Amino acid sequence: MQTRVGYAGGTKNNPTYRQMGDHTETVELDFDPTLVSFEQLLDVFWSHHRPRKDGYGGRQYMSLVLYRNEKQKDQATIVKNRIEKRLKTELETELKPFEHFFLAEEKHQKYYLKRYKQAYESVLQLFQSHDAFVKSTIAARLNGFVREFGTLGELNEEIHYWGLDDHDTGLLKETINKLKW
Repeated sequence: MQTRVGYAGGTKNNPTYRQMGDHTETVELDFDPTLVSFEQLLDVFWSHHRPRKDGYGGRQYMSLVLYRNEKQKDQATIVKNRIEKRLKTELETELKPFEHFFLAEEKHQKYYLKRYKQAYESVLQLFQSHDAFVKSTIAARLNGFVREFGTLGELNEEIHYWGLDDHDTGLLKETINKLKW
């Protein structure tokens, strides 16, 4: 899985954090549907925030799901309706077709992981380039880990699913286990 933060859902070309126009801060996610479904991702999305259109300070922070095709639109509608029924309240999340994604500035990528400078720099050294690191499942997962989504034990269990060879898996385990989190 790969994640990137950026801006989407609006009409302004090349938005920035300071001049976002009518875009919303978003996370673009690449995932393998044989490992996790779009519906499962939507369940996680709606279980980790309170979706109110104006509750986060307008369009910049609103709850937004961008779908890439009619199948995803239908799945998003089904999951949204199911959760609304269970919660007995409306999820004020806008469902909208995906048009463009504009990558946010570098300082916003893997923002939480960067707060752990030693960990960030240690793991970064395991990659050929900074871009490869930012786009990696490892960076996405560690960024979530430092926000308390999972434990070090769970990370150690998951590593073998991340597509690394035995040498790199061992090196990554050694690196993350000796760091002070």
